Amino acid sequence: MTLKSKILNTVAGFSALAVISVTASFAHDADGHDGGHVTLVHAGTVMAVPGERTLNQVTLVIEDGMITDIIDGYIERGGADIIDLSDDYVLPGLIDSHVHLSHEWNPNVRLDRVTKESGDVAYDSAVNAKKTLMAGFTAVQDVGGPPEIFALRRAVNAGKMPGPHIRASGSAVSITGGHGDAHGYLAEITDMMRPETVCDGPADCRRATRLAVKRGADVIKITATGGVLSNTNAGTGQQFFNDELDAIVEAADKMGRKVTAHAHGKTGIESALKAGVKSIEHGTYLDAETVRLFKKHDAVLVPTVLAGMTVVDWAENTEWLPPNSRKKALEVGPQMQDMLTTAYQGGVKIAFGTDTGVSAHGENANEFKYMVAAGMSEEEAIRSATVIAAEHIEMGDKIGTIEPGKYADLIAVDGDPRADILELIDVDFVMKGGVVYKGGE
Repeated sequence: MTLKSKILNTVAGFSALAVISVTASFAHDADGHDGGHVTLVHAGTVMAVPGERTLNQVTLVIEDGMITDIIDGYIERGGADIIDLSDDYVLPGLIDSHVHLSHEWNPNVRLDRVTKESGDVAYDSAVNAKKTLMAGFTAVQDVGGPPEIFALRRAVNAGKMPGPHIRASGSAVSITGGHGDAHGYLAEITDMMRPETVCDGPADCRRATRLAVKRGADVIKITATGGVLSNTNAGTGQQFFNDELDAIVEAADKMGRKVTAHAHGKTGIESALKAGVKSIEHGTYLDAETVRLFKKHDAVLVPTVLAGMTVVDWAENTEWLPPNSRKKALEVGPQMQDMLTTAYQGGVKIAFGTDTGVSAHGENANEFKYMVAAGMSEEEAIRSATVIAAEHIEMGDKIGTIEPGKYADLIAVDGDPRADILELIDVDFVMKGGVVYKGGE
């Protein structure tokens, strides 16, 4: 692609975002806040810090998009807006630690990759971000996406459009021919689609890591093993050499970034943990020995069972998956529920994540069903999507709990989600940064 073409594509992406911002049906300042006035939320039951005692019949005081006080009873204040959630269960906004906002898998996805322009990707990303927010997920970590995700992050942060808080990695760091490379097209097309962060050898992998940071990465995402949906017959085992993993982690650390690893195979998971990778996405073939490594290195598992169940359904009931992906889907997907049980019973720290973009955007909360089926209590599952996920995506000082000094990111449901986790599949009220996006009439 010529420099002129790249510039035109970038302009198209920004134009798309600009058009969406003009048509947004809400108004708030550049920090996503509500312009400075006071909002009082009368909350019936509040899971202020999931896993700890609940609060009952309290007023949440919100100023400039932040929680400033929690007061017993329902108070009023001159000039303040009042939101009545006195019959509801109020929780911190949910956090999905593994999404792909730029796309959603479908039978035409391979064609989309060579026909959609930058503007199309930008529009899709904005639509998916809004769906995610309206489902009650007020923060996400997008791990593995195109440059448009950084434009979306800026637009949401500037208050130009609705969306969750976004942390993003941009393109994953991958080996040549690895899960993060381009596959399944004519050679000249795959070469053109090759991400700049594909690397081979320690020195080149340092370059790719530094480039990811230069492009805007909040976190470095690597494909430590093969993957299911890459259209290649390369399995799901370890792909980086250990010296390459060491080089990536060291380079990331020197630039103030943590590394998270897509990893299915046991050896790939364990090599990544030993190299200092802070979290594992998927973790399909972990076992008791792997669990000990997770705990030794204080690493986090982002299980994404929903994605595993989704690809199994495609493989069994549709014809559109390429043969390479179909084979891997039927091998990997059925393992993921048992994997989560093994990890949970072994005491691994688990952060909620779905790999949405494989599954449909806005349906992220379906992951909760698999977490409970794996043995987690409803409250533990909620904690994984609030307190633990906030720490995992390095935003624990701003989100994840309902406390003074944190963003006013709140959701509400009719029933107690500690008794029925399915309550979280149909969220009735969403506030992010003091702005109401759903409910509150």
